[in-house]
Amino acid sequence: MTSTSETAPHDLVGIGIGPFNLSLAALAQPLTTLSTAFYDQNPAFAWHPGLLIEGTTLQVPFLADLVTLADPASRWSFLSHLRHRERLFPFYFAERFHIDRAEYAAYCRWVSEHLPALHFGHRVESVRWDSAHAHFEVDYSRLGADGETESLGRTHARNLALGIGTAPNLPGALRPLADSPGTLVLHSADYLRHRDRLLAAGHVTVIGSGQSGAEVFLDLLRRRPTGCEQLHWLARTEAFAPMEYSKLGLEHFTPDYTRYFHQLSETARDSLLPRQWQLHKGIDSGTLGAIHDELYRRTLDGHWPDATLTPGVTVRTAGRVGDGRIELHLEHGRQGTRTRHTTDAVVLATGYRERPLDQLLGALEPHLRRDSSGRLAVDAHYRLALDPALTRGGSNIYVQNAERHTHGVGAPDLGLAAWRSATILNALTGTTAYPLPQRTAFTRFGLHQPTASAPGTPGTPPGTASASGTGTGSAPGSVPAPGSVPAPAPAPESAGSPTAPPGVTIPPPESAGSALRTPRDAADPPPAARD
Repeated sequence: MTSTSETAPHDLVGIGIGPFNLSLAALAQPLTTLSTAFYDQNPAFAWHPGLLIEGTTLQVPFLADLVTLADPASRWSFLSHLRHRERLFPFYFAERFHIDRAEYAAYCRWVSEHLPALHFGHRVESVRWDSAHAHFEVDYSRLGADGETESLGRTHARNLALGIGTAPNLPGALRPLADSPGTLVLHSADYLRHRDRLLAAGHVTVIGSGQSGAEVFLDLLRRRPTGCEQLHWLARTEAFAPMEYSKLGLEHFTPDYTRYFHQLSETARDSLLPRQWQLHKGIDSGTLGAIHDELYRRTLDGHWPDATLTPGVTVRTAGRVGDGRIELHLEHGRQGTRTRHTTDAVVLATGYRERPLDQLLGALEPHLRRDSSGRLAVDAHYRLALDPALTRGGSNIYVQNAERHTHGVGAPDLGLAAWRSATILNALTGTTAYPLPQRTAFTRFGLHQPTASAPGTPGTPPGTASASGTGTGSAPGSVPAPGSVPAPAPAPESAGSPTAPPGVTIPPPESAGSALRTPRDAADPPPAARD
């Protein structure tokens, strides 16, 4: 087995290539002397292929692509993709503000195929700090077409961006059945791959009250014959509730709200997040309407469809019965009743969980700073709080979609992808490589409005911005985040073109090619987002 090592350190190495790190790579590409490399173990870019159900749309506008909300003139915008495919006029006449998820996936693939800094088929094994050379060492395995290791390699980086995404969440009671090859119990992430088997099954149960569960149920309902639907939809929530999608409600997915949330105390943040479930765990009202319409249509012959929708139910235990079917032991919390439910197949639309970073960052544990709950501390610029021995030389670890506990419900949302990527690049370069707006919401989320902070200079240790309206001092009664330090001074407003750091050139917008946000979709959670 061969082994290779790159000697010159990259300015930035990204681990994982989902939409968020793809956004970061796309916005980094015009910074021509910024050396970057991104690694992903998959052979090519893929965005939740098991949930790209026909006709499902992004429920964030197409403007929430990889780059537009930070750089509308970027050559990597969705509109540039349409122009490249000679589809601008058809899209114009289609008048579609919300595009198909399959089209979003195709757009991301197009970007991924044109960025030379991306390296697919590379699995990162470990990350270490090289104190002698003051940079990170990243070891990886290069994978063959069969997924087996062909060679080993090492690269070096002054900064890291972790975008390893999320993993399907399997409830403990059903995990053994999902792991059993002879049982048709699967996560919704694999729905399309097994759809034919599910349609051939006698009775199918869908578990989960979010957008994924709703779309899977609707797709199965539409494809099964009237009167023989044999479908059951179960959920723990009190109702199949709609997503909060009012215009002012959507302002929780703005940089203004992110800054406000980050500057709350850890206790306040932890108390607030669970109460905001309807911002990201509800169902698009259009999907709910389509389900009701389909059920109603099936009553035209005077009979009710063989489809049951039951909220407020918990699966206590599960197992296989003698005839090979699946038995679920259910409990209704409000009624205090229990029953047994037998089915032939189960689709678990039970959401996603953040992949833990501990294994990847194990060698760096002595350098990591954590909050009182043991979670990694993340500053306002998406940097992990690290030992100053690392950061004083300008090295940092940035995270994408691993900071909900510090940045709020917008962490996995596609609509903040470009803004976060630009924030990271501004912090990394120590300049305003991408000018960002000082205000983004009509709502003022506190008596003291947090202000945007400057990107800082290399070597500035990460910290949190203050809670005061000026960015200096604290609001009455405010509690600093554990381990926080004062933030850099607010950045002056900039109305001109991006300014480049020393040694970095940014072409003017003209040379970049004219490029002339489920409910709210998430990048690394499923496209039927926010379960």
